[in-house]
Amino acid sequence: MFAKAWAWMTDLGNSKVLALLIFMPLFLAIVAWVYGNRRRSERLESYKYMPFLDEEPEGDQKGELK
Repeated sequence: MFAKAWAWMTDLGNSKVLALLIFMPLFLAIVAWVYGNRRRSERLESYKYMPFLDEEPEGDQKGELK
């Protein structure tokens, strides 16, 4: 019985279906967990512009760093 199940899982046509059945609910659960809580959702949305924020250089007006 185990040999038949293993042979079914190692067949490429069936392993794709098995991977879909495992990873799609996992992906949907992660998305629901992230956006399900309003505070967590708002906090994550506030991070979306973080790469574009510039930091002020430390030093005087000439751009020299300390």
